Amino acid sequence: MSRFLLRRYENLVPYVPGEQPQDGAFIKLNTNESPYPPSPLVLERVRDEAASLRLYPDPDARRLRAKLAAHLGVLPENVLVTNGSDEALAFAFLAFFDRDTPVRFPDITYGFYPVYCSLCGVRADIVPLREDFTVCVDDYVAVGRPVVLANPNAPTGLFLPVSDIERIAASNPDHIVLIDEAYIDFGGESAVPLINKYDNLLIVGTFSKSRSLAGARIGYAAACAPLIQDLDTIRNSFNPYNLSRTALAAGEAALDEQAYYTKNCREIARVRDETAEKLRDLGFIVTDSRANFLFIRHPERSGHDLYAELRARGILVRWFNLPRISDYLRVTVGTAEQMDIFVDTIRAII
Repeated sequence: MSRFLLRRYENLVPYVPGEQPQDGAFIKLNTNESPYPPSPLVLERVRDEAASLRLYPDPDARRLRAKLAAHLGVLPENVLVTNGSDEALAFAFLAFFDRDTPVRFPDITYGFYPVYCSLCGVRADIVPLREDFTVCVDDYVAVGRPVVLANPNAPTGLFLPVSDIERIAASNPDHIVLIDEAYIDFGGESAVPLINKYDNLLIVGTFSKSRSLAGARIGYAAACAPLIQDLDTIRNSFNPYNLSRTALAAGEAALDEQAYYTKNCREIARVRDETAEKLRDLGFIVTDSRANFLFIRHPERSGHDLYAELRARGILVRWFNLPRISDYLRVTVGTAEQMDIFVDTIRAII
């Protein structure tokens, strides 16, 4: 820490991403990336766009916003595209949350929420999940403060039905209810249709998981037009050219080949459920994940030891050294072949 860092950041603890090895020596099941490549049309459009890299991209991402809006069943003015969903989250924290009113979210959820609270000087009102890691919806109904929920939740993979999201939004009309749907395409139902009914509801999503574009950094926010205008003001005050030309081309092409990604998501969900059953047969406790990962614990082995032994055998998974979940592993769903190797390896370890 230098002597010039502002004092308000002295205790800031940054988010720590999952390990990203550069040598390709691992089966990588630790960062919830898709095991499948982008569609052929995405690769073609990105190659074609490379010839125009001397030019700035469209700061308003008009073509991508129009295609995304059509896909979501809303209007272009209801959508903003961002540099990953993390940027959409950051803009929301800057635009809508202040120092006077705490933001409520669970104790076990996406690790960036408390980081953004610290960065933006916002108080976090953290509510424990139930013992089984489910969200108690009543903890978020009529609380008189902003609410942030990942749905499906990370790292548990558990899902709240849209009826519960509506209860929360309807009961907190004067505060933003932000729903992070990063994993919605693997078995959940999106709450995006509710944005036409509730002007306080903000949905955040990403192309990183279900559209195989983690490296392109494409996220989005969906909400009523005034909320999107507010977020766009923050974006234009921070980085008007927030998506590259190649990222915009990739995002547009991905929406043009949605059938390819729908098929991949169904296959990932199938492999997820089959792997979950195999792990339960081996004595693991496995949550009912609706995401592209599994959250698992063995009653007789520590999470850290399993993580270390898997890593030594060339398989990366995510271990969180955090209260309540230090014996759990989050395992990204890879291809059927990769998951067979994972199960065989875990069987040999235990």
